[in-house]
Amino acid sequence: MQHAGQEVLIKDTIVFLFAAGLVIPALRYLRVPPVLGFILAGIALGPIGLGALVHDFPLLSLFTMSDAKAAAPFAELGVLFLLFLLGLELSFKKLWQMRRLVFGAGAMQASVSALLIGIGAYFIGLTAPAATLVGLALALSSTAIVMQLLIDDHRAATPAGRTGLSVLLFQDILVAPILILAGFLSRDATPALSGAIFQAAFNGFAALVVILFIGHFLLRPLFRLAATTGGRDFLIATTFLTVVGAAVITASAGLSLALGAFLAGLMLGETEFKHQTEVDIEPFKSLLLGLFFMTVGMGLDIPTMFAHWSTVLLGLIGLLSIKLIVAIIACRIFSGKLSTALEAAFLLAPAGEFAFVVLAAGADGNVLSEKDIALITAIAGLSMMITPLMSKIGQVLAAKVEAGEDEEEQAQGINNYSDLEGHVIIAGFGRVGRTVARILESESTEFVALESRPKRVNLSREEGWRVYLGDAARKEILEKAGIEGAAMAVLTLDDAGSVESIVRTMRNLRPQMPIIVRANDAIHARDLYEAGADFVVPETIEAGLQMASRTLQEFGYDGETSRGIIAHERDREYKLATQKKE
Repeated sequence: MQHAGQEVLIKDTIVFLFAAGLVIPALRYLRVPPVLGFILAGIALGPIGLGALVHDFPLLSLFTMSDAKAAAPFAELGVLFLLFLLGLELSFKKLWQMRRLVFGAGAMQASVSALLIGIGAYFIGLTAPAATLVGLALALSSTAIVMQLLIDDHRAATPAGRTGLSVLLFQDILVAPILILAGFLSRDATPALSGAIFQAAFNGFAALVVILFIGHFLLRPLFRLAATTGGRDFLIATTFLTVVGAAVITASAGLSLALGAFLAGLMLGETEFKHQTEVDIEPFKSLLLGLFFMTVGMGLDIPTMFAHWSTVLLGLIGLLSIKLIVAIIACRIFSGKLSTALEAAFLLAPAGEFAFVVLAAGADGNVLSEKDIALITAIAGLSMMITPLMSKIGQVLAAKVEAGEDEEEQAQGINNYSDLEGHVIIAGFGRVGRTVARILESESTEFVALESRPKRVNLSREEGWRVYLGDAARKEILEKAGIEGAAMAVLTLDDAGSVESIVRTMRNLRPQMPIIVRANDAIHARDLYEAGADFVVPETIEAGLQMASRTLQEFGYDGETSRGIIAHERDREYKLATQKKE
């Protein structure tokens, strides 16, 4: 026999699936972003929407969600999987390269925003402890909404996406100290605060060490065992265990659940199971994250918004203005480009989901009154609702500013990428160079493209590619392209003389850097090997092999047999191409 709570849970699940399967697609047809669609669905189907009419129309109870708190654990899982998938797209090497943004832009944005918001709250009548808590709560942004928008728009790997992610990661790290501070403000025990923060820092460091140890020594064998003995089902179960387990470890140390999930993604992203995991988890993440956004909508106090609309509106304008200005300055200082700073700042200006957690902690300790909580929650929730709109505004403004920056770049030459590390230098941006760039971009790999033909540069830039006018055979151009920190170079030019000159220049500057080169034929390939290339792809050989493979298949050879013949012939041709070098 089912309990009443179970019946409510089943009914709420059906309502959520109804919203995800019918309401959200209808809103998307009307060009409403998915994030905003789920929030609106939460408002409409929650206790403050149709739920408010249940007493007069009992039949409406079948179409409303009864308890937002009951759905909260499932909604939290959505946020965890979002951060987990984000971690899969990065690597520890890339994260280390972002350290300047994380601890520079992130620290500046969070601290200055919290200070200014707190001062504003104090001057409108809140006590010093309450103003401090409000400043810290509203300084945080929504990791879930921002990253979902970036992923939906394929912007997570762009400079603005990486800048926004860096700031959000620093904010996640701040959650634990803020909650500790909330507890001490409620007990007025600030003299012991430094000891508590030290203990929290120690616990957090210990948790990170445990996660890194498990990831380095146990994660790969565990997934290999699951893949060998159980296949895809066991892999999904092992992935869930990894995400939730890492989140529990960080949460037990006082850090955020999301940080643990992100670290789990980083570790698994270093293994061969990365792509299979992304495919397996995506459906679960989308549904659970949708549930999270619905709970945000259900938690908004719409009556309070209307009753105090002027206060809420002024508070919203003040919040967005402060955070926007601070974020633009912080991101501009540490990202280097105004267009990147603008796009990232408009994403970071609204409040985030952790504001509700921090404000709830303040309410439990009687630091904030119920009226203050209702107004501040209304401001935070409304700002989260307009995050998609803010994102679009930021994109439009950034595009206009970037157009001016691009003109200046082309007038002055290539930007200075001398501090960049781990990127790929692409010399030549014709059809082959574009193919290489497209694949690198799909794998979130940074590249700097050089092209000596102005018309091709202009055409590529009009299509959205970051290509710079410059002769890759010149030492100063390569230094600006960051050759000292480049992971490798790919040369796709069809001018034999220019390619050989570029190879020699690159080899003199970076003796150990891998250089991959396109050659016209086997003779050209031998010359490039002598110049210092590490791997050469003769275009005529590859074209002949592809045509021969198709010819064999037309004669009736099966695919495996033709591939074996072609592989043998490829090895022979490439050996001939390298004979002179050997």
